[in-house]
Amino acid sequence: MLVTFKSKAAAEVIMYKEHAKRILDLFNKDVERGVITAAETSAALAKLNAAIEESRTRPAPDEASDASAQQGKYVDDDHERAATQAVSFATRAYPFLEMLRAAQKGGADIAWGI
Repeated sequence: MLVTFKSKAAAEVIMYKEHAKRILDLFNKDVERGVITAAETSAALAKLNAAIEESRTRPAPDEASDASAQQGKYVDDDHERAATQAVSFATRAYPFLEMLRAAQKGGADIAWGI
């Protein structure tokens, strides 16, 4: 399932629900529906930046297991193994981080599920 974040200050950001939940849990927001008001953007930015920095020093277990689970999958008829890399939390969170910055700068809210 997908979650679409909307704001008047930025283009829509779409992400898988499981990845959106990890971000929204930082702000104690429900993944199904909610709003980050313009007044909340500063605190949300601080929390998300802190979580990104922490993930860079200590990757989550699911990030490490994503890469190891993919190692055994074949990519073509020659049965060559794919060299895969896990997508980090910082990479997944970046579009939302940019939306938060734009919302803060523009004094706009961010909404989803409505």
